[in-house]
Amino acid sequence: MTLTGGLANQREPVLPHKDFAAWYDLAVPAEAIVERWDYELSQKRFLGDAFPGVWPNFGPGVIAAFLGCKVVNSETAGTTWFEPEKPVTLESLEFRYDAGNVWFRRVGEIMRAAVERWQGTVQVGMTDLGGNLDVLSSFVPGEPLLFALCDQPEPVKALTWKVHELWARYFEELNAIVSPVNPGYTAWTEILSPEPYYILQCDFAYMIGPDMFEEFVLPELQATCKRLANPFFHLDGPGMLTHLDALLAIPELKGIQWVPGAGAKPMDEWVDVYRRIRAAGKLMQVLNYDSDWDLAAERFNRIVAGLGGDARGIYWSATTSVSQEDKVRTFLDTYGVDSDKGLAGV
Repeated sequence: MTLTGGLANQREPVLPHKDFAAWYDLAVPAEAIVERWDYELSQKRFLGDAFPGVWPNFGPGVIAAFLGCKVVNSETAGTTWFEPEKPVTLESLEFRYDAGNVWFRRVGEIMRAAVERWQGTVQVGMTDLGGNLDVLSSFVPGEPLLFALCDQPEPVKALTWKVHELWARYFEELNAIVSPVNPGYTAWTEILSPEPYYILQCDFAYMIGPDMFEEFVLPELQATCKRLANPFFHLDGPGMLTHLDALLAIPELKGIQWVPGAGAKPMDEWVDVYRRIRAAGKLMQVLNYDSDWDLAAERFNRIVAGLGGDARGIYWSATTSVSQEDKVRTFLDTYGVDSDKGLAGV
């Protein structure tokens, strides 16, 4: 559990806080971004299994930028996405590794600056590389790619496997920056793993059925799971539940991160999903979006009650004001977690 507010004892940097590292001009030194992150961390306290961590957020599926897409930043929309420099076809796409790509170099230099600054006292996480068809859909978006699944299945599969190869190379090279110093591995979810892990995803699969998922997504996903020690899958929105059984059948997949999505029922009203995950012998991550600590804790308690009162195998994190510290410590104690040492301390 992370507490915020009233803890900073250092001067705030001139560089403003931005939700995405991609929103900073490329002329802004990586060290200045890390200095800003250091200030943000200084305003937080980490209880239970929480730990100080950062990750260079360049938008979901940043491999598309590594492969030549332009980066589109919108602070108004609150996100970053990727578009081809000019219209492309499947036949014209030829993905190659480019060590000199400006975005790949930018991610790397920020990670190096963070490692140099903190020397392992802050966990430096992996950027959001993206999923197989998600990266491809940055080049051939939406409807054209859906038609291609029907009309040009072999070129789609060939490009998907090329992205798979490049994904592994970028993952390994970026991990090599932090692995000599980091005590483990993490990503945007800040789950700490002693071995390489990643939150895999394929949001594009929201638009396809089980047959296409099995043909175009599952084989590559299975292969990626075999590359990682602790892979999780980001299951985003009710439309993705049609693929849950196929995901749960992957032996190497360790767990599911279930996100109900905007406009859907809150997290505590999906106990049937959590039961399916647990019945398959998988771990689960429950994301909390409630700023009200009492409501967040109440929702989590209802989930646990729906699972027979057994909270094992659930990763749940929450951020609240430091003024709620006593409540947070009581909550952690209820679940047998040492507030200051985490599960390792009990």
